[in-house]
Parts: sequence; C-alpha cells; structure tokens
Amino acid sequence: MSSLELSKHPHRRFNPLSREWVLVSPHRTQRPWQGQVEDKPAETPLPYDPKCYLCPGNERAGGITNPAYTETFVFDNDYAALKPDTPAANLNESDLLIAQSEAGRCRVVCFSPRHDLTIAQMSVPELRRVVDTWVDEYVTLGNHPSINAVQIFENRGAMMGASNPHPHGQIWATETIPNELQKELTALAEYEQQHRSNLLSDYLALELEKQERVVCTNEHFVVVVPFWAVWPFETLLLSRRQVTAIDELSDDERTGLADILRQITSRYDQLFQVSFPYTMGFHQRPTDRAAHPSFQLHAHFYPPLLRSATVKKFMVGYEMLAMPQRDITAEMAAEWLRLLSP
Repeated sequence: MSSLELSKHPHRRFNPLSREWVLVSPHRTQRPWQGQVEDKPAETPLPYDPKCYLCPGNERAGGITNPAYTETFVFDNDYAALKPDTPAANLNESDLLIAQSEAGRCRVVCFSPRHDLTIAQMSVPELRRVVDTWVDEYVTLGNHPSINAVQIFENRGAMMGASNPHPHGQIWATETIPNELQKELTALAEYEQQHRSNLLSDYLALELEKQERVVCTNEHFVVVVPFWAVWPFETLLLSRRQVTAIDELSDDERTGLADILRQITSRYDQLFQVSFPYTMGFHQRPTDRAAHPSFQLHAHFYPPLLRSATVKKFMVGYEMLAMPQRDITAEMAAEWLRLLSP
C-alpha cells in the first residue's frame, strides 16, 4: 500500500494538548462554494466616536462615565458574566442534576483611546502597554484567595460576537479552572512525567526544525499553524523560553510579545485585505497557589474565515456530532500567512 500523503489523502491529526482528533480532508479544497456569504465588515475610520461606550469621556451602557484616558483603561464589566458576591452553593440530585455556584470577576481592557485602531495597527510601544496591563491584571486578580484561574482574551470583529469595534479585550477570573485549561494542564503534566521534558518546548523545537508550519518569529516568541489546527487559519503563539505565565516574562520578552502580536495580526489583515476577525486568548498557569512547573505560556488565535473575507468556516453536522474537520492543511495555511509581510 502506498504511503500516506498529508497534502492529498484524508487523515486524522492528534492534538496532544486537548487529546482530541481532527479530520483533515485536503482533497475538498476544490469543492465549489454556494453556501452563505457574509457581508464585508464595515470599517470605522473615526478616531473618536461620540456614541461609543468605550471611548474616553463617554458614558457607558451601565451609566458610568469613562475618564479621559490616554493609554490603556481597565474597568469591571458593567454586564459581567461572573459576580464576586455570588453565594456559595451546590446542587446534586442522583448524580444527574449537578450545579455549583461560580463567583468571579469580569474586566474589560481598552487597548487604546483611539476608536479606529486594532492590534494590527498599533505600534509596539502601544502594545507593550497592553501587555503590561495584562500582567498587572493577571497578578492582581490571581492574588485574590477565591480566584484560581485568570483568562485573558479578545474577540475581534462582529463575526466573533464583539459588541463594540473599539479596540478592547476581556479578562474573566474564576473560582474553578475552566475546561480547556484543565485539559492542557493534565496533558502537559502527564507528558512531562512520561518524557521528562516539556510538551510545548519539544513541539516548538520540532516545528523550528521542520519550518513547515512556522508563520513568524522574533527573539522571544514563535507563531505556528499547529499541526492539529481545527480552524482554517488557526495559529499558536509560543514562548521560546519556558515560562508558566505572563508575569514571568522579562522586560525584553514583554516587548517581544507586543511585537509578535502585531506581526501575526498584520498578516491576518493582509490575507484577505480585511480587518481579520478572531478569538485570541492566553493559556497560562492557574492562580490556585500550586506551582504547575510543566505548564508553558502560549496563546491561541481562532479566526473563522475560510477562503475569503466573506466565506467563513462553519462548525456544523459532522463537526458538532462527531469530530472537527478541515480542508486546508496546516502546512498550506502557514505558507499563505508566512509569505505576507508584517
């Protein structure tokens, strides 16, 4: 029997972080598209929008007026999904109806006072201030005795559910460790026990050796399309040095993180000549007072666009009922992104 060719034959790829599989069907890239086509997102060229509830000096939806901030600005979400004063309670009926209270805090981080910017359009010094804000929030929230995980993320674009185009992200701090982070904690710890090395460090070394899925790099960080990517242009941002969380980054590494964020988002915007939608988030050690030495800081980018600015990837049918599936291989996606200039 002939050998498997990943660029031609249907196959499965294993994600060692989640321990789940993705079906890859490269031969389907030639199929015609007669499905839903999205409108191109409307751009907002104004640096200040008097109707925006995140712009400096404006009144937010909750009735509070923003200060005239000039750099980053952080506040408690006016319509938070989590509340710090939630009473502790549990429900368990016959091990079938199970519920548990979840207290926490939700913060909003405005990256810039400029309404018309995105991460791709901000300078490295501007983004460095965002990184410093993330570090401060991670430490401050994580030091609270009831908080055991801090999730930093950004939903970019209306297609990803962003309710406001002003450049901003969110931070949710929770009592318990969320599902996706728990999967990675378990996988990383067991890999280290078995191999006496770090899973993501070993994976990064392999990707740097092969150079097939590397998109962009600097002295401190590397962005790859992971071998097991589910979304068409999904990327994984990896720290070259093994650090467990953002607060362990050196001064130079914080600047390096700002630079690599600008590099990858700029490439995204050039791919289809549109302000690229995505969900981006950092995975880092929980703040539950345990050491978690096997963890390594990284970030996931999950963009929904498939083959143009108006065609997106749907997770339906087989993907919802069986397993994720993709057509464009990780190697092809990485090549397209790599050839673009930051």
